Amino acid sequence: MTRIRTAGLAAFAIVAMGLAGCVEDTTTIVDTTPTPAQQACLAAVSRTANTTDVSVLSSMGSEAGTQVKVGVGPDRAQWNCIAYSDGTTAAVQFDGEG
Repeated sequence: MTRIRTAGLAAFAIVAMGLAGCVEDTTTIVDTTPTPAQQACLAAVSRTANTTDVSVLSSMGSEAGTQVKVGVGPDRAQWNCIAYSDGTTAAVQFDGEG
């Protein structure tokens, strides 16, 4: 009986070690430093909304400029902003959501 138990434990150990090699590292590192366009929109929305509680919700760049959605306040009310490569911004407005 000891021989069967030892063989079973050995087989289990081999399978467990084999499965340990199948573990995939899915850690993703996200750079949360705002881009210059995002920084420009954060500043513009902060001035317009009269608060420093702002954060980037999303952004999409193009040749014409970068559209940035900014969350304002604890509920992250959505504001829109367009930033240009020269550091200027336009269309800073409340989106009506949040």
